Amino acid sequence: MREGYASNMSQKQWELIAPLIPPQDSGGRNRTVDIRQVINAIFYRTRTGCAWELLPNDFPPKSTVYEYYRTWSRNGTWTRIHDALREAVREKEGRDSDASAGIVDSQSCKTTESGGDRGYDAGKKVKGRKRHILVDTLGLLIAVVVTVASVQDRDGAKLLFN
Repeated sequence: MREGYASNMSQKQWELIAPLIPPQDSGGRNRTVDIRQVINAIFYRTRTGCAWELLPNDFPPKSTVYEYYRTWSRNGTWTRIHDALREAVREKEGRDSDASAGIVDSQSCKTTESGGDRGYDAGKKVKGRKRHILVDTLGLLIAVVVTVASVQDRDGAKLLFN
């Protein structure tokens, strides 16, 4: 693996994340891919915004990287990693691991006609979707819900707490 991508994890970062990665499924083939490089590839794609097909060749195969990303998205691995890291940051700051207060905000965004469900936010005069976000008092992300833009902020806030 070529060193030098800005998105690559340091050894210290890997040591924080590694225990949170699900073990290999029993009964299947032995894992032959370096999971750290799979995560580096996912971070690279997230950072650059490139298509899966444009991942550099020194990462594991794009189909393998995508399959891990998709599986971990569906089984909650990314959520568990995120929550564990947020709790660690809060504790390092001398706070309880769970937030006792939060801040809710929303933002309406324009979308194209071919981009799936969309609505109209009459207050902002925007046709598209709305992001509803809940952060703790340190600004660390707790929850995100995306709705059509016509959903009222109070209704979007209720969805954040489900």
